[in-house]
Amino acid sequence: MELYEKTLGIVGLGRIGSLVAERAKAFGMRLVGYDPYITQARAAQMGVEVVDLPGLLAVSDFVTVHMPKTPETIGMISTEEFKAAKSGARFINVARGGIIDEDALAEAIAAGEVGGAGIDVWNTEPPEHSALMELDAVNVTPHLGASTAEAQEKAGVAVAKSVRKALAGELVPDAVNVAGGAIHEDVRPGIPLAERLGRVVNSLANSSVTHFKVEVNGEIADKDVSVLKLSALKGLFKDVVSDQVSYVNAPLLAEERGIGVELVTDPYCESFRNVTRLTATTSEGQRISVSGTVTGPKLVQKLTEVNDFDLEIELTDNLLIFRYEDRPGIIGQLGQALGANDINIAGMQVSPSATDNDALSVLAVDSAVSEEVVKAVAGAVNASAFSGVSLSED
Repeated sequence: MELYEKTLGIVGLGRIGSLVAERAKAFGMRLVGYDPYITQARAAQMGVEVVDLPGLLAVSDFVTVHMPKTPETIGMISTEEFKAAKSGARFINVARGGIIDEDALAEAIAAGEVGGAGIDVWNTEPPEHSALMELDAVNVTPHLGASTAEAQEKAGVAVAKSVRKALAGELVPDAVNVAGGAIHEDVRPGIPLAERLGRVVNSLANSSVTHFKVEVNGEIADKDVSVLKLSALKGLFKDVVSDQVSYVNAPLLAEERGIGVELVTDPYCESFRNVTRLTATTSEGQRISVSGTVTGPKLVQKLTEVNDFDLEIELTDNLLIFRYEDRPGIIGQLGQALGANDINIAGMQVSPSATDNDALSVLAVDSAVSEEVVKAVAGAVNASAFSGVSLSED
């Protein structure tokens, strides 16, 4: 039987399922998938149509299983599912034994309801005698599908690389307890940006955050951007938690603190190819919003909005943010106050308000500024709100 123009049903669209989809596309197959945890954006990225399990069985010429073995998945494909399947379908299980009911599968093949099977994993391993082994329409292997010399070496190298990433506090995409999976190359530059924006939000917050929203706008909105939510949460907690914050424990820290977290995507972006916007609400009712983007071949991180003031300034390690009544002479006063404290200004952006007479100044400075100096500078311009932001990793 040719694979061309046949339908492949993939049960489980995690790392292995997505790799199967990638290879099957090369044969010109139609891909349908079932996974309760897959996002529509991620499935669309893989070229897979998401359906429920009965819908998948009804149209698939081949059904391949790539689910973990849990109490919920044991026997998930059995007599009822074989009767609902497309006549003559082939079933492949290279995931874990027991997800497909072996006895029910043998009966369905013997009855002509199922066209055949490929089985590499078994209820009991090493595999004992099974009715499947007596059927000509079944190909069986003793759980050695990945046992090549190259695969064993790659597995060892992959584990070593993942351990190094984890010990360094970096993202480990193949960790089973990290949401998401393979990260699209267009999404990767936004990971450090989202973390730094999260740290800016924390610097601006006067009390504990109770709600946190991550908005991703632009061309990457149709990709799986769940990692940007993890990165933003990591940044939010980085400077307030004594223990190391990781992509794994950041969502748990939010849950423990009762912080509502949401992720919103929108392909429309007015001024840039992509913008990540973080909005937080605090226990005292304060609303904070910051936005940023990555631009140019050097992937320069830029701050594009603070509390509804539009701007465009490089997101450097040390920033000062002041909100004040817009009036002549303020810029000179800021420069004089900072100069008196030996603070050099590397860049500056002033943004007037669209709704009142206020303005917001964001200054990039060469070194971290103490809280006392920030307060002194704020007093010099009679700022209504101010903050010193340090994003250094030291």
